[in-house]
Amino acid sequence: MLADDSTLLREGLARLLADEGHAITASVGDAQALLTAVAEEPPDIAVIDVRMPPTHTDEGLRAALEIRKEWPETGVLVLSQYVERRYATELLTTATEGVGYLLKDRVVQVDEFLDALERVGSGQTAFDPEVVRQLLTLSSHTDPLQRLTAREREVLGKMAQGHTNAAIAGQLYVSQSAVEKYINAIFDKLELTGTTGGYSRRVLAVLRYLGS
Repeated sequence: MLADDSTLLREGLARLLADEGHAITASVGDAQALLTAVAEEPPDIAVIDVRMPPTHTDEGLRAALEIRKEWPETGVLVLSQYVERRYATELLTTATEGVGYLLKDRVVQVDEFLDALERVGSGQTAFDPEVVRQLLTLSSHTDPLQRLTAREREVLGKMAQGHTNAAIAGQLYVSQSAVEKYINAIFDKLELTGTTGGYSRRVLAVLRYLGS
């Protein structure tokens, strides 16, 4: 499903996604219409703008939160020009998979959008680095995060964007074992060593990074 008050953008995305083999189950211009459509037929993924009628403030993100609460199997990819910090952080702290947030002006390649869509659809996360940076600004005073080295914060930032260990290693030009060591150090410094399961610790580390 597509939700954006720009008809031109919706039509463009619909054609792009149809060409890639996706079925568009609904294309709407406001958050209430989106929620109504999702209730009738929950989609695999909803692509949602942040600012839509009637107030053009945060309707889209509030709708995304409602979707994640009522229909958790539906992935949510926020596509906006803005980082709405309060609800973006809440979205991250109430959903640990199948969530993404991209900035329209920073998607310079169609493949970037399609890749993010596939990651969200498969239950992963996909976050623009600028979204991560702005959310981090809110929590830079948090003591546990201050324990991290510059490289550890860089690795955690990549984790927050939804990258795997192998992808992080490739982007930072280090070995995968080095990335694993950095991540273990992050777990230690954020006091997550007693949490059962590597994936759950990874999620908690990212949430601490973005929402503490």
